[in-house]
Amino acid sequence: MSEFTADAIGDLTGKRAIITGANSGLGLQTAVGLARKGAHVVLACRSEQRGRDAEQRVRSLSGSEHVHMRVLDLANLASVRDFAAGTEGPLDLLVNNAGVMATPRSTTADGFELQFGTNHLGHFALTGLLLRNLHAATSARVVTLSSLAHKRGRLDFGDLQSERGYRRWGAYGQSKIANLYFMVELDRRARAAGWDLVSVAAHPGLANTNLTAGMQTPAMLDVFSGFVRLMSQSDAAGALPTLYAATAPDVRGGDYYGPSGPGETRGAPRLVAPVARVLDRDIAVRLWNRSVELTGVDYASLQPAG
Repeated sequence: MSEFTADAIGDLTGKRAIITGANSGLGLQTAVGLARKGAHVVLACRSEQRGRDAEQRVRSLSGSEHVHMRVLDLANLASVRDFAAGTEGPLDLLVNNAGVMATPRSTTADGFELQFGTNHLGHFALTGLLLRNLHAATSARVVTLSSLAHKRGRLDFGDLQSERGYRRWGAYGQSKIANLYFMVELDRRARAAGWDLVSVAAHPGLANTNLTAGMQTPAMLDVFSGFVRLMSQSDAAGALPTLYAATAPDVRGGDYYGPSGPGETRGAPRLVAPVARVLDRDIAVRLWNRSVELTGVDYASLQPAG
């Protein structure tokens, strides 16, 4: 692919998009890129005040009035259900962007380990509850954000909630590889059902965002933030793989996009490969089934066409 910029995005007039975690960083830059091209964008944000501020900022930066904020807390399944119930009409694009990283151990409102519960289970539930809206679109796309950290991630089905022992980076890696298992399995199930849904993933490389907020002790945060500032690209550049995955006409279900530079840390977006175990169907199905049990969202409409 030729070097991609946000200006290369085609006309999105009339398209409807939802972006989780869009009050800052990658999500906000993704919203700006889509709104500039005419999309109607919903900023799904946990904090109403930060969301309102982001709404005004995205409108200002994009020149579009078709930008609206709605409250969504992915760490609370009741909030996820309320958000989905209040979503009307066709949905062309869902960007599962929100996330927390390397936090001290805590739990969601439903008792799940915070990183696994927010990064994976919250998005699993949201996507399933929005299937009717995605199905109503002519050709819908779901983009799920992963991370370079997925390469060290492994699913511990005996302790998905990290109750026997908690390592903040291990829990983060588990949540990020779960994002990719989910993306690939959603693509498989959509194909089997004969449904024109494109499920893809992206990662930003090393992007200078506020994802690190609250993740470490002050001393550790200073060290990590200094490393990120030295090695990373801007949040606008980090959002380009997401924007490519969300809009480019040559994207295919199951694709994974990231930066093209050394180690996939920075640079223009390109097609990249996840670690090989992401393609293990048995693990993906096991995670899918466990996610259904934990969230109560069963994706009934994604049954194979009969």
